[in-house]
Amino acid sequence: MPRRLVALGTSDPSVVLRGLEAALAGGDALLPVAEGAPPLPTPAPARVEQRVALVVETSGSTGTGKRVALSSEALLAGAASADGALGGPGGWVLALPTHYIAGLNVLTRSIAAGTTPVVVAPGHFGAAAFADAADRLDTGPAAPRRYTSLVPVQLARILDDPRATDALGTFDAVLVGGQATPRPLRERATAAGIRIVTTYGSSETSGGCVYDGSPFGTVRTEVVDGELLLAGPMLAEGYLGDDERTSRAFPVRDGVRWYRTGDAATVSDGRVTVLGRLDDVVISGGEKVPLGAVERLVRELPGQDTAVVTRRSSGEWGEVPVVVTERPIDAERVRAHVGAALGRAARPAEVVLVDRIPMLPSGKPDRRAVRSIADPDV
Repeated sequence: MPRRLVALGTSDPSVVLRGLEAALAGGDALLPVAEGAPPLPTPAPARVEQRVALVVETSGSTGTGKRVALSSEALLAGAASADGALGGPGGWVLALPTHYIAGLNVLTRSIAAGTTPVVVAPGHFGAAAFADAADRLDTGPAAPRRYTSLVPVQLARILDDPRATDALGTFDAVLVGGQATPRPLRERATAAGIRIVTTYGSSETSGGCVYDGSPFGTVRTEVVDGELLLAGPMLAEGYLGDDERTSRAFPVRDGVRWYRTGDAATVSDGRVTVLGRLDDVVISGGEKVPLGAVERLVRELPGQDTAVVTRRSSGEWGEVPVVVTERPIDAERVRAHVGAALGRAARPAEVVLVDRIPMLPSGKPDRRAVRSIADPDV
């Protein structure tokens, strides 16, 4: 029997928490929508299949809109495996929006643990507000551990604030995901005594399912033609109203259902190394340049852990990499560092300084907006 799909046009965590708790228990399926967000071109259906408990709307930082349908089984399997990987259930500080899978994961894991998350004060994320929330987190004997989930820019802001850094040091694990975490940022956190766990996943995998490069629980990995594929009980049912996209993204091989991530990766001795998006490549002077690899190298430089590398059209070379950053750095230093590792074609054509990198509510860079800064004619 189909379930009713309830769209919540609010990011109030207490409202979303109650709706998600009911959905996981078999009630109406939930569709959290950001306040004021433009609707996707196709209206959401009034009802969904019985297995669907949660629908996550996402357009990503570069892609087109889609609605990812997740079952209770997938969400709870992901939560249980995460608790196993982290050392047990605990209390959470919620610092991420509740219409994105990372924020919804915090709610799911809180529900599974029987705890209530402490919410960072709404508005623009600030280190002081996080420290205040951490002070309010009170764990119990059934879930004695302390957790939070952040994106790299939030971690960077916390590490710039001594009180917030001390507060973060009291957590048993700090999940950091949503995008690659620069090595210097990880090293800063480790030096401050903070246990960082880098996560990899997506809405299609019920959130993070690879911790510090290691798949947790029964998650399986494969690389086919350079693309990372994932399998396991945490996979989504597919995309609402888009059977063609579902069949492309979730192929079945030898009786196993996989998710095609669209990410280039290597797997060695079970450890996953994600290299960047397969389609995030420019052809510069006839050579392929992976922008994700360029960005990782730029972020290794001091003060550049939030820099973004994008593309710009070039009459001479076709396309070229461009760095957009909030902190000044000598362009020749950047070019030399990148060129030494990736070759001449990968050297950024320019470093563009901005007051603030455009961000999505999820904390990820808004790459379409960043590209328009670097290449206003697109």
